[in-house]
Amino acid sequence: MILELAILNVKKGLEKQFEIDFDIAGKYISSIKGYKGHTLKKCIEENNKYVLLVNWETIEDHTIGFRESTEYLEWKKMLHLYYDPFPTVEHYETIIQNNTNS
Repeated sequence: MILELAILNVKKGLEKQFEIDFDIAGKYISSIKGYKGHTLKKCIEENNKYVLLVNWETIEDHTIGFRESTEYLEWKKMLHLYYDPFPTVEHYETIIQNNTNS
């Protein structure tokens, strides 16, 4: 499993509309082969900063399957206007995982 991580800096004053549009745009990414789920988290200290975490089966499911799809064009059309600067996207693989039993 691959974790995609992107820090999203949204233009100030557009946070609420971004959250609405991001929720709608979720249908585009979730329809892609290899997609395993995503989470959007909002920063407490900086109201216009978010982190996007997406789980993929393989890196290619994201970099080729999603990024080269018509669904990505719709995602881009809905969301890319909110970012300043444009996000850096990185991919991670699990090396150590520790889960609690609570």
